[in-house]
Amino acid sequence: MRKILFILSCLLLLTACQQPSVEQTKSPSPQVVKTHLNVGTLYGAQIYVTTGQGTAGFDYEMASRFADYLNLELDMQAYATIGELYKALQSGEIDLIAAGLADTNSRRQQFRLGPPLYYVNQVLVYKQGIKYPGDVSQLDKDITVISDSSFIETLAELQKLYPELVWAQEEDKDSEELLAMIARDEIAYTIADSTTFEINRRYMPELRAGPVLREDQAVVWLLPPNNSDLLMSQLLNFWHNERLSGTLAHLNEKYFAHVKRFDYVDTRAFLRAIDSKLPKYRERFQEYAGDLDWRKLAATAYQESHWNPNARSPTGVRGLMMLTLPTAKQVGISNRLDPVQSIKGGAKYLNDILNRLPESIPENQRMWFALASYNIGYGHVEDARKLAQSMGLNPSAWRDLKQVLPLLQKRKYYKQTRYGYARGSEAVHYVDNIRRYYDTLVWIDNQNQELQQDLMDETQQTAEQQEENQLSGAQPQ
Repeated sequence: MRKILFILSCLLLLTACQQPSVEQTKSPSPQVVKTHLNVGTLYGAQIYVTTGQGTAGFDYEMASRFADYLNLELDMQAYATIGELYKALQSGEIDLIAAGLADTNSRRQQFRLGPPLYYVNQVLVYKQGIKYPGDVSQLDKDITVISDSSFIETLAELQKLYPELVWAQEEDKDSEELLAMIARDEIAYTIADSTTFEINRRYMPELRAGPVLREDQAVVWLLPPNNSDLLMSQLLNFWHNERLSGTLAHLNEKYFAHVKRFDYVDTRAFLRAIDSKLPKYRERFQEYAGDLDWRKLAATAYQESHWNPNARSPTGVRGLMMLTLPTAKQVGISNRLDPVQSIKGGAKYLNDILNRLPESIPENQRMWFALASYNIGYGHVEDARKLAQSMGLNPSAWRDLKQVLPLLQKRKYYKQTRYGYARGSEAVHYVDNIRRYYDTLVWIDNQNQELQQDLMDETQQTAEQQEENQLSGAQPQ
C-alpha cells in the first residue's frame, strides 16, 4: 500500500512539473511603448520662452532636436524652481532636465550630467552708481542668489577665504527676477551667468558686471542617476552629431553672439524712443511688414534713422528707412522723407531681397542675410558667400558669413570678388544691432501682454467677487 501511495505521489508530482503554471500560461504583458520625451526646464530668454512668434530658447531647440533624434514627441514643461525640477526628475515625472544649469560638484553627486552645451562665467551683478566691488570681501550688503543654484556652491567656496561672507537665498525667484530687483534697488548684489546678464542688460541697462567669480563653467543637462544608461548613450551620440553638424555653434551664435556688444547710451536712447517715437509709426510698420515680423522692420528703421523721418546722410540716403534714390525708384517711392512712403518702400525692398536669397539659406537665418544686403548691397553679400565657400565654410550659415564679411575690407580678399571693397565689419555690427533692438521689442511686447492679462484677471476677479457679494446679500438672514 505504501509503495502504491509513493508511486501515485511521484506521478502527481511529475505531472505538476510538466504542466505550466497559471502564471506561465498567461500571455506576456505588452511592453509600454514610449511616445514622448518628457523634459523639465525653467523659463528664461536663453532657455525656454514662449512668444507671439512661437517657442524659443537654446535648451528648447536642442530638446526638440533630441526628441526628433529619438523619434519621440517633445513634452517640455517649465517648473517654478530648481528644487521642483530636482523632485520631478527624482520621481520619474520627467526624463531629463534642460534648464541652462551648470556643471557643479553637488550636481555630479546627485545626477548624471550630459556633455557641455556652452560655457558661462559667473559674475557679480550690481547697479550703476554703486562703487565697483573689487572682490566679495568689499561688499557692504548681502548677496542674494537663487536657492539650489550653482551660485551657492561658489559662495560656499569663497566663504572659506572670506569667513565673514554671508548671502540670502530666494526660493520663489529666478535669475531674471533678481536682476530686476537689482534695477529697482530692492537688493544690492546678485550673481548671474554671463549669458543671462548680457541678455537682460538690454532691458535693464543700469545693471553692471562686477568681478568674475567662476570662469568657463559648462552648462549641461541632468539625467537620473539610475536606470539612465540608454538615455545617456543616446544623448552622447546625439550631442556628437550636433556638434559635428554645427548645430551647437549655430545656436551659440543665435542666442549669445549678438548680445555681447553693449552700449549703455544707445540702449537707454532706444528704450526712450520706444515710448516717445514708436507709437507714431507702429501701425504703419504692422501694415506694410507683409510676411515680416513688424518688429524686425521697426528695428531696422531704428538702426537706420533712430525713427527720424527727416534723417539724411552725406552719401545721399534719406528718410525713416534711409533709402537711396535708385532704391526708392525701384520700389515706387516718390518722397523718401514721407514716413509712410519710406516704411512702405523699405518693407518692399527687404521682402524683395528675402525672395532673391538662395533657398539653401535656412528660414531662421534669411533675415540676417537680407539685412546685411540692405546695408552693403546684395552683390557684396554674394561675394562674401563665395569667399566663404572657397574657405571651406558654409556660405548659407550666418555664423560663418559673419567671419567672412570683414574680409571684404582687405585687398587680399576683395580683389578676388566681383563687386570689390565693402565695409563688411559694419554690416556685421549693423545686423547685430538690429537683432538686439528686435529682441528688446519682443521682450517689451511680452511684458505688456502679461500686464494686460494681469489687469484682465484682476477685473474678472473683482466682477466675480461683486456678483458673489450681491448674491450673498440677497440671501435671507
